[in-house]
Amino acid sequence: MTVAEHIQELRKRLITVLVFFVFAMIVGLFAAKPVIRYLQHAEEAEVLTMNAFRVTDPIKVFMEVSVVIACLLTLPVILYQLWAFVSPGLYEKERKITLSYIPISILLFMLGISFSYFVLFPFMVEFMMELSAEMGVHTVIGIREYFQFLLQITLPFGFVFQMPVVVMFLTRLGVITPMLLKKARKYAYVALIAAAAIITPPDVFSQLMAGVPLILLYEISAVVSKFSYLKAKKGEKEITIDEQTMISE
Repeated sequence: MTVAEHIQELRKRLITVLVFFVFAMIVGLFAAKPVIRYLQHAEEAEVLTMNAFRVTDPIKVFMEVSVVIACLLTLPVILYQLWAFVSPGLYEKERKITLSYIPISILLFMLGISFSYFVLFPFMVEFMMELSAEMGVHTVIGIREYFQFLLQITLPFGFVFQMPVVVMFLTRLGVITPMLLKKARKYAYVALIAAAAIITPPDVFSQLMAGVPLILLYEISAVVSKFSYLKAKKGEKEITIDEQTMISE
C-alpha cells in the first residue's frame, strides 16, 4: 500500500471507532444513573452520604460516568481496529497470535478494575473515614470528588494490569528479553512501589496493598516473557546454551 492508501485505511478505522463510540455514548447516557447509584453505594447511604457542593456537580458526574462507560464499551473495537490496521504487515501466524491478545487484554483490564474497586478502594475509604473519626473531623463527601477519587484509583489499575500482555508483545517483537527483565528487577520494584505510592493515599497499608500486586504482575510478566522468548527462539532455532542458562536461572 502507498502512503495515501495507508492514510485512507487509517481514516476508515478511525471513523469506525468514532461511530461505535457515538452509539456507546448513547448507551452510557442511559446506563449512567444506575451505575452512579451502584458506585456510590446508595444502599449504604447512612455511611456514605453524597453531597453536591456546586449546582453543576451532578451533571458533571453524570457526563463523566457516561463517557467512561462509552470508552470501556469502545475499548474492544479500538483494539480490534488497531489489529486490523497492522495485520496486513504480519504473517498469518503472527496475525493469530496478536489477535489472541485482544480478549486477554480486555480480561486483564477488567481484572485490574475489579481488584481496585472491590479490594483496594473500600479499604482506602474505610481507612480515611476512621482517620477522620479519630481526629474528630466530620467528613462531608462531595459526589464529584468521590467519583474523581474512584476513577483515579480504579482506571490506572486497569491499564497497569496490561503489563503481561505488553511484555509478551514486546518480547515477541524482540524489544525486551527475559534477561533484561531479570537485570532490571530491582529498579522495576522501586518504580512499581513509587507508582503505588502515587496512586494511593500516603499510608503504608494502602501502598502495600497496591504495590504487592504490581510486583506480582512484574514477576508474572517475567515468566510470560520467558516462555514467549523461548518459543520465538525455538521457532527461529537460534537459542544458544548461554541464553538457556540465563533464562532458567
